[in-house]
Amino acid sequence: MADIGHWGKELSFYVNSKKQMPFRNLKREVGSRWASHNIVQQNPRTEYQGMEQTKITLEVTFSAYHGQRPYKSVSRLNTACKKGYINYLYIGGHRLGGKKYYIKSVSTTWDEVWSKGELVRASCDITFEEYN
Repeated sequence: MADIGHWGKELSFYVNSKKQMPFRNLKREVGSRWASHNIVQQNPRTEYQGMEQTKITLEVTFSAYHGQRPYKSVSRLNTACKKGYINYLYIGGHRLGGKKYYIKSVSTTWDEVWSKGELVRASCDITFEEYN
């Protein structure tokens, strides 16, 4: 199995001949905090106050066509978000950032539902935030 990456045991990315679980549109946001101090009859002075938490967003599609169980996978992600699970995020064998991440939000779209309400394909936009 070609392992692409993982976030703890709850979310694994891989591709093989029978199953595939890739992600798309990974976006990493790194920022800093600045304060602006107003000075009479002069331009404001800025002061560096530190780093913001790193945010990572990505899109995952769970599909029964690719050997996944969409409803179960989405439920597992929602549980990880609600209970505040914290893990390292690995992509390509490399840990992203030096710290652990938690799931800030999961936005799910039910792309395909068959008779009797069986979820066949779902897309999730997952937002991870750095844990300090």
